[in-house]
Amino acid sequence: MTEYVVTRWYRAPELLLNSSDYTAAIDVWSVGCIYMELMNRKPLFAGKDHVHQMRLLTELLGTPTESDLGLVRNEDARRYVRQLPQHPRQQLVKVFPHVNPLAIDLIDKMLTFDPAKRITVEEALAHPYLARLHDIDDEPVCRELFSFDFEQALGEEQMKDMIYQEALALNPEYA
Repeated sequence: MTEYVVTRWYRAPELLLNSSDYTAAIDVWSVGCIYMELMNRKPLFAGKDHVHQMRLLTELLGTPTESDLGLVRNEDARRYVRQLPQHPRQQLVKVFPHVNPLAIDLIDKMLTFDPAKRITVEEALAHPYLARLHDIDDEPVCRELFSFDFEQALGEEQMKDMIYQEALALNPEYA
């Protein structure tokens, strides 16, 4: 299932390790990867497969601790991570000296192995790097659950009719 949720390069470690819990922390991880890619002008973790992806993660972010592995329910996945070569967490500010240190601090908090320790969306928005862009009084609020009805499979005739109805709604003089 997770194969289709998010591209491997932006996939949080918990998804690589077969977690079925899809939380906002997964999205935070993906945003951290994408944001770093924008600043560095190349993908941060361009893994060729799941094994290579985990190796790239651990080489930059360090080997996860036993505490980090506590949330991994799959024993085979835990065993796999334990057998990986041990790497210390690299200092991102030294690896990417051309990137704003405040941005690095935010990304460092987004790319934390344990999703329970990863910065939340709310905390990220309040981070000093985003301070000048964040106005708590001007935050949009979604009062209803988002509807994914647009993903339903429609036939060609249904689609044509919907487009026609939309065109009429915008141009009632053609009715």
